Amino acid sequence: MNKELQYKVFCLESYKSVHNVSGSEALDIFNRYNVFTYLERFYDILHTTGRLYIVNDIDEYIAEQKAEG
Repeated sequence: MNKELQYKVFCLESYKSVHNVSGSEALDIFNRYNVFTYLERFYDILHTTGRLYIVNDIDEYIAEQKAEG
């Protein structure tokens, strides 16, 4: 498994754990709001951050996506 894929799994699992949702619910949210694309685009910066930072960042990104439309 490549490092970006491992990071995406880490982010999904972290999000699931912090928000106390199932894996399928977290995956649905990530797919609905294109979180995986976001993580790919900013991997170089985001992979150096901690678990809570990235979950908060994902929450902010999702909020922005909801506001846009």
